[in-house]
Amino acid sequence: MFNSRDALLAIAALVCAGWVSAQTANPYTGIGRLATPKEVAAWDIDVRPDFKGLPAGAGSVAKGQDVWEGKCASCHGIFGESNEVFSPLIGGTTAEDVKTGRAAKLLDPTTGRTMLMKLATVSTLWDYINRAMPWNQPKSLTTEEVYAVTAFLLNLGGVIPDDYTLSDKNIADVQARMPNRNGMTTRHAMWPGNEFNGTRQPDVRNTACMKNCATEPRVASLLPDFARNAHGNLAEQNRVIGAQHGVDTSRPEGQKGVVAAVTISPATAVSSALTLAQKNNCTACHAVDKKILGPSFVEIAKKHAGKVDYLVGKIKSGGVGVWGSIPMPAQTVSDADAKTIAAWLAAGAGR
Repeated sequence: MFNSRDALLAIAALVCAGWVSAQTANPYTGIGRLATPKEVAAWDIDVRPDFKGLPAGAGSVAKGQDVWEGKCASCHGIFGESNEVFSPLIGGTTAEDVKTGRAAKLLDPTTGRTMLMKLATVSTLWDYINRAMPWNQPKSLTTEEVYAVTAFLLNLGGVIPDDYTLSDKNIADVQARMPNRNGMTTRHAMWPGNEFNGTRQPDVRNTACMKNCATEPRVASLLPDFARNAHGNLAEQNRVIGAQHGVDTSRPEGQKGVVAAVTISPATAVSSALTLAQKNNCTACHAVDKKILGPSFVEIAKKHAGKVDYLVGKIKSGGVGVWGSIPMPAQTVSDADAKTIAAWLAAGAGR
C-alpha cells in the first residue's frame, strides 16, 4: 500500500532531482550555480515608473507619521526639512506646481533643491524607501509602512490630503499630482525599450577635442591673502554634500596638506583637524559638541583621551555597539589624515 511515508520520500526525491537539474543547467562550469527563482525574486524588487513591480498594499498618512517619527525623523527632521545630516526632503513646491507639474523654484539659482522639487515619479520615492530605508536597517519596513511613509512625505508637500490612504490602486492618481512630474524627459537613448515613448537617438552629440585643447585649468577667482580668513574658514561653513564647497581659508592660497603640529598654534590645529574631518565626511554624522547620528567629537575625546592609535584604528575600520546601534562604516581616509584627526580627538577635541 502506498502510505504517507512513501509519499514523503517520493516528494523528497522530486525536490532533489529538481535541485540537481538546476545545478547542472549552469552554463558556467566551475563558477557557482544558477540562482533559484526564490533567490531572484528576493532581489527583483524594483518599481518602474509604470508601476510594474509595485506590490499590492496600502498605507495611510496617519500611519506614516507614526513610522516617520520613530524611524526617519532622526536623520530627516520631523517635517522632512532637516538640513543637518542630509539635504531637506520637503519644501520649495507650491499648489501651483501640483497643477502644472513643474517645480518653478528649480529655475531660481539662489534657492536650494529639495527632494520633492526634483522628483518626477512617485515610483522612485516608493522604491528608494523600500530598498534603502531606514539608513541603519534597510529593507526592514513592511509594505504597509513603505506606502504609509510615502504618503506622509507627499502630504507634507501638499500633494495629498491628511486623510489619504496611498495604495497600489490609486498611486497612478497621485503621480498625476507630483509637483515636478513634467520636469523629466524620457526621450533619450538611456532607456532600452519603448515603454515610455523613448528614442534611440542619444541626448548628446559631443565630438572629441583634437586641437587647441586647454592644458591648464584657469582660476576664475581668488581671495587676497589679507582677506582670506576675515570671516573664518569658509570650508567649515559649507556642507560637504552638494556642488558648493567653500575654499579652505585657514592656509595660504595653493597650500595643501596639514601643517605640522609643532609649527602651528592650537587654534590652527583645531581648524586643520576640523577641515580634515569635513573633507572626509566625518561631519555628516558627528558635530563638535552635539550628537547627530553619532556622538559629538567632544564626547569621543572624553571617552578616549590620549588613545591616538586606538582612535586611528576605529576611524579606519569603523564599528558598531560602542555608542549605540547605528553602525559607523569603515572609512577610506588616508593614514595621515586619520592620525591628525585622532591626535586632535585624543587631545580633547580643542576643548
